[in-house]
Amino acid sequence: MSTSFADFGNDLYTGKRSIPVVAKRRSFYLGSLVLIVVAVLGLTLQGLNLGLEFRGGSEFRIATSSAPSGYEQTARDAVGAAEDASGVNVTLVGNNTVRVQTEKLSDTDSQQVRGELAQAFDVPEENVSATFIGPSWGASVSGQALRALVIFLVAVVIMLSIYFRNWKMAAASLVALVHDLIITVGIYSLSGFEISPATMIGFLTVLGYSLYDTVVVFDKVRENTNEAFANGRMTFAQAANLAVNQTMVRSINTTVIGLLPIAAVLAVGTVFLGPGVLVDLSLVLFVGILVGAYSSIFIATPVLVTLRRREEKVVDLEKRARRHQAKKAKEAGEPVPAADDDSVPAASVAAGQVDREEGATLTGRAVHEYARSGPRNQPRRTPKSKR
Repeated sequence: MSTSFADFGNDLYTGKRSIPVVAKRRSFYLGSLVLIVVAVLGLTLQGLNLGLEFRGGSEFRIATSSAPSGYEQTARDAVGAAEDASGVNVTLVGNNTVRVQTEKLSDTDSQQVRGELAQAFDVPEENVSATFIGPSWGASVSGQALRALVIFLVAVVIMLSIYFRNWKMAAASLVALVHDLIITVGIYSLSGFEISPATMIGFLTVLGYSLYDTVVVFDKVRENTNEAFANGRMTFAQAANLAVNQTMVRSINTTVIGLLPIAAVLAVGTVFLGPGVLVDLSLVLFVGILVGAYSSIFIATPVLVTLRRREEKVVDLEKRARRHQAKKAKEAGEPVPAADDDSVPAASVAAGQVDREEGATLTGRAVHEYARSGPRNQPRRTPKSKR
């Protein structure tokens, strides 16, 4: 199994096999658009399940030897919310602590509820703690998180524009980040998961992970497209699609390795610890990393190709590459590649255009020199003078 997967990854890297990510980009756009629409509808119709830290209220914790069956209804009856269950949130923390969250109660009502809960769970009143959390703390955290998000996005655009020397790469990365954020928040909205301060921290962490994966893919895209501009053997879309294929197995492996410990923490936290910071953080990381891996492979690079496909030098490269591929196909006795085929031509693979060991024909120095000089600075041929 591992050998076949390694062979599959090697075939993707060399171009022997090709997954048409760029060619099928409209399908991936449509799928993401559907997810985004569903997420926005969830946010609009259902909203977010904000934790007590954001909305404010009273919290009671009942320490028992073991939580009795039907503890949720027992707690609701004790609080007096049997008819209006929406105002009370009852969860189990660990194996022996019941947490009850309600709207803000006065000191008199809070003391009365403590007594009712102690009687309902048959524990001393000292085993029932009561606390009040104001919404101002949650509002402060939300404001800081939003400011951090804006600063993060601005810094990303500036950094990527400088690093890649192309603002469209930064724009494509930003599209992938916004895509991840909307879908992740939408999943929280639809599933009813509680939003806590730890969740906000997780959201920012997920954006950083998604950006890291996208930059790795774009590094390979830049290398392949610089080579394509230099030799004219592949179109911009083909070079970009090859880059996605070459980094796909790495992205999958990195995602799986990252998700395994998070899934273990999430399972342990859910089964043994109950709701808390550990579960909130691991849950948003699990969902966000999964969505981020998808966007890095199937959204970021296709968006880049869409943004650059009308550039003059990209259109010129398209014509040069199609002529070269048609010539090679005729020499090899193969059918001429279709105009919308973004996979690496078989004739090019057989001719060694994509090195099976190293995946490149230009040396790093040649790529660097071409990137620095650019096609406009290449020496022009002067016509011979007429006699």
